[in-house]
Amino acid sequence: MSNPDKLENENAVLKNAWHDFCDDLKASGDLIFRDGIPENATTRAAGMRLLARNISLAMQFQMENNNPDFPELLHYFDPLRKQGGDNTDAHYSGAPINGQHSYRIYGNRGTAKYFAITILEDGNTPWGGGVVNTRLAKDLHFEADGSFELLVGPEKPADLDESKSNWMQTSADTYRITFRQFFADWLGEKPMQANIDCLTNQNPAPLLTPNDLAEGLKKSSHWVNWSSTYWADMIDKWKVQPNTFLSYGELEKNKIDFTPGGAPIIAYWQVPKDEVLLLRVTPPNASYWAVEFGNYWWETMDYRNRFSSTNCHHAELEDNGELIVIISHQDLGAKNWLDPSGHEEGYITYRWIDCDHYPKPVPEQMSLDDLHKNHAGLISHVDQQQRQAQLNERRAGITQRFGS
Repeated sequence: MSNPDKLENENAVLKNAWHDFCDDLKASGDLIFRDGIPENATTRAAGMRLLARNISLAMQFQMENNNPDFPELLHYFDPLRKQGGDNTDAHYSGAPINGQHSYRIYGNRGTAKYFAITILEDGNTPWGGGVVNTRLAKDLHFEADGSFELLVGPEKPADLDESKSNWMQTSADTYRITFRQFFADWLGEKPMQANIDCLTNQNPAPLLTPNDLAEGLKKSSHWVNWSSTYWADMIDKWKVQPNTFLSYGELEKNKIDFTPGGAPIIAYWQVPKDEVLLLRVTPPNASYWAVEFGNYWWETMDYRNRFSSTNCHHAELEDNGELIVIISHQDLGAKNWLDPSGHEEGYITYRWIDCDHYPKPVPEQMSLDDLHKNHAGLISHVDQQQRQAQLNERRAGITQRFGS
């Protein structure tokens, strides 16, 4: 027989938790209208959408997949939820783990151009703190068919066969493991398929309680506000130096889960409707490189339907090896065009991985008239039929990467 007093208390916990959750999310909307936010309708609409999109991401991290006793490898970003300068080429996935348990991760590596694993600790950012262990594809053992086994834990297993298995050590403050896959040829490379088991927990999965729900909703609404505000505060540090390429570490002391193999360099761009921005650089010899393009909120543009990136596979270089990227609101037929998608300012990232030097692009901003007058040879190379064929291939690659 149920206890009426207990039921009444649990109902109150649930009702208050939901009301607080909704109130917190409502208050988060003030961010979109604070001083300094670009006064552009598309930018502000994208900011509000960012808050809504990241509710599901917050719920995944703070309630649905936050138990290191029962971790699942789930992807973070995709075309419908983004933040923190997500790489257009990437599939990010991971699971909650801790420094006390041991885990087995197994599956097939896939064929992504770049593959890396990081173990990180909790920290002062929405994405944790410093990295405590890293493995790149070249540091890992894979079978001929791409299959692999990775053991993770505080101590190296006594019976580990390093000719067949991989091992990564955790720290006492470990809280997450992350897999990064960067796809150069979106349609030609296939994603990892893998599972994770906790080897040292034998308890049954816990049942959801009203208090669990209340705590999860509270943490989720806090994370939505924290993460969105964190990245808006961060981009303002680049905004005061437009068209200047700087790494995260040059402007921020908080440790964060960097991509191993080369820190990205980032610049803030501001391009009115009647102007264009040219970015010139000769890419280094690298195992992978990419140019990522996004809005004020650190979201990549809609890479399903618009040209918002290029990389070592997609880019067309000049005869002398130079990469010339053109940001313009009109499609002028440039070979390496980036579409602002209605935004007039945002960020652009160059990511050089595993190379001997890290060149910074040289920007040149001008009017549309000056582009036609002085750089006509850079445009009218790609017609609309070719552009659509390129988009169709990319869309097929996105479906392959994330599933239907």
